[in-house]
Amino acid sequence: MHSPTHPGEIIQELYLAPLGITVVQASEALGVSRKYLSQIINGHMPVRPGMAARLAVAFGTEPDTWINLQAQHDLWVVSQQPKPKVKQLRSEDARKSPRPRAPRAR
Repeated sequence: MHSPTHPGEIIQELYLAPLGITVVQASEALGVSRKYLSQIINGHMPVRPGMAARLAVAFGTEPDTWINLQAQHDLWVVSQQPKPKVKQLRSEDARKSPRPRAPRAR
């Protein structure tokens, strides 16, 4: 399986390039710095909810589209790394361990 496309590449290839819009023009329209938008376009920064809302208004899309694209990319990246050493939690584990006590008032 291949990596899902980072949303930054989609911004560049499907929106900015066909419209002939530069990163400077787009960053001004979005109300963000050129550096911040460039980092997203180059895949060095994720699309966060605030930016997703801005992109949705600018390109006539929905914020969840951008968040979902980012989540798919992030999950793929994590899936390519070694699995973390984590224990599965079960209800019987909770019954075995003592509950922490609240500190006493003085």
